[in-house]
Amino acid sequence: MKKGLIFLIGFLVGLSSCLTYFYLREKFDLESTLTIENSLPQVNLTPYEKYYFDNLSKEAEMSGTINIGDVQRKLDGFSSFLFELRFKPEINGLLSKKTTGLINIPEGEGKFPAIIMIRGYVDQEVYTIGMGTSKAGEFFAQNGFITVAPDFLGYGGSDSESGNIFESRFQTYVTVISLLNSLNDISKWDGENVFFWAHSNGGQIGLSVLSITGKNIPTTLWAPVTKPFPYNILYYTDESEDGGALIRKELYMLEEKYDLNKFSFTNYLSQINAPLMIHQGTGDDAVPEIWNLGFSNKLKKLDRDINYFSYPGGDHNMKPFWDSVIARDLDFFQKHMQN
Repeated sequence: MKKGLIFLIGFLVGLSSCLTYFYLREKFDLESTLTIENSLPQVNLTPYEKYYFDNLSKEAEMSGTINIGDVQRKLDGFSSFLFELRFKPEINGLLSKKTTGLINIPEGEGKFPAIIMIRGYVDQEVYTIGMGTSKAGEFFAQNGFITVAPDFLGYGGSDSESGNIFESRFQTYVTVISLLNSLNDISKWDGENVFFWAHSNGGQIGLSVLSITGKNIPTTLWAPVTKPFPYNILYYTDESEDGGALIRKELYMLEEKYDLNKFSFTNYLSQINAPLMIHQGTGDDAVPEIWNLGFSNKLKKLDRDINYFSYPGGDHNMKPFWDSVIARDLDFFQKHMQN
């Protein structure tokens, strides 16, 4: 009896020692792990790095879904429709948004080439769908081209834009790339021929997309904004009600965390592989002629295919040379048609 009791007491003492050992070891390992983890450098996540051109290039096949609505009006040789593009403006995020726009589709049998029309800056308070592209879009549609003009987020019937002024800018590139890669949703597109037509700040967007994707998309540019980011924004800050105070404040915070060079197409000119045609009026009071003369010369030194046309006294909208400029564009697009 005594032997059994002694054995039981010994067993319980041994068990208690083992449990104490494992408890202390687990506690020590946990505390050591926490100490090691807390000693590691904390990573400061910078959400806008995904809009660096190098990173956008890795996501250059991003796409969306195009839905074409009812006929808005019928004109000579084509019909106009509203469309919606649903895409992910934050690239790899879960958020999906829509941008609206205007699409013109020629009448007749067969399929047609497409031109993506990229407008310049317009105040949201006065903007209407198609503003900045409608006249040129109608001309091209009458000559056998589908024209697709996105409103961009925050405009027309689109969803809201980003709360950050610079992210809103970067997401215009995502919008055009997503639209470009979704053209197969347009049943009348020929599936091969696509071009860019861009005006003013739309030229900056188009050139950014060309440098991000490296795609051979023949492009015509009307008085494009071709200065580096962020100078190409700061130049126009005197036009804002606060004299640019908000933009400068936001820019200061952006520059604290990011390499601004990586947001500017001017640092990626060697990645532009598309033939370009630039039109510039010497009387333009929005885009100085010297900008595009210098830009054209830079591309020529890189042995890029570029044609530059100057129009004495021409304004920002190519008046009084509009007819001559649009005819040159049509010849340019027809010349670069693939069979």
